[in-house]
Amino acid sequence: MRGNGTIYGMGVIGALFYYIHQAASFMAGVLGVLKAFFWPAVLIYKVLDLLKM
Repeated sequence: MRGNGTIYGMGVIGALFYYIHQAASFMAGVLGVLKAFFWPAVLIYKVLDLLKM
C-alpha cells in the first residue's frame, strides 16, 4: 500500500518536531533525530512482546 509510507513519514515528522522541541542541548537534539526514525520499530517490538508473539 502506498499510504503506509505517507503515514510513517508524517509520524517521523511529528516525532522530529516533538523531540527537537524538547531538546535542551545539541546532543539531545541529535538523539531526538535518531529516536524519531526508530520509534516505530520500538513500538512494534513492545506491542509484539506484550501480545507474546
